[in-house]
Amino acid sequence: MDAVRPLLLLLALAAAVGCGSAENPTAPGPARTTSVGAAVSLDPAAFAAAVTEQERVTVNVHVPYAGELAGTDLFLPYDRVETDAADLPADRSTPLAVYCLTGRMSAEAVADLRSLGYTDIVELAGGMRAWQQAGRPIQQ
Repeated sequence: MDAVRPLLLLLALAAAVGCGSAENPTAPGPARTTSVGAAVSLDPAAFAAAVTEQERVTVNVHVPYAGELAGTDLFLPYDRVETDAADLPADRSTPLAVYCLTGRMSAEAVADLRSLGYTDIVELAGGMRAWQQAGRPIQQ
């Protein structure tokens, strides 16, 4: 499984090449991905594929509670990542999938996770709002 995870991420990144157009680079397309610092920011389709990976821990960092994606493993407020680090997997190589409502809080959480030594983090670009705009459900 460890060899499959990097391959899936590589496939998601490869699928992003050529999305949109020169006139409209934000046009919807399959698996749009961007790099945010040292983390990978995935569009809803690619993020949905990433969270199905068996070992990936999905973390909702939005406060206050505004719903969740199915299969969320952990709720950890974005501003408490460092102080509540004991709630996170002890193995810093554990794959993480992080999201919030719009992406702002998850970006801050990802930076803190990186500073704690986590090495495999994907983030939902645009947060739960982008997830819903893509026609995917949010659980309340």
